[in-house]
Amino acid sequence: MTSPPPTVLHLETEPALDLLTVPQVMARLQLGRSAVYDLLRTRQLASITLGRARRIPAHALTDFIRTRLEQEAAA
Repeated sequence: MTSPPPTVLHLETEPALDLLTVPQVMARLQLGRSAVYDLLRTRQLASITLGRARRIPAHALTDFIRTRLEQEAAA
């Protein structure tokens, strides 16, 4: 008789960080490439650079949308 495999607990100190490409952000916001790069250039949308690649954390996109919704509601 074999015993079941031991249960392994994975403790993560930080949640997984999803990084989006510019084309993925373009699709989600339904904006063109120039508009997305303008948001990045003006730091309205946070990003990181990995080599020559620009990546946008998913939470940064969520924060950007939330901020814009709050601005629209306040207007």
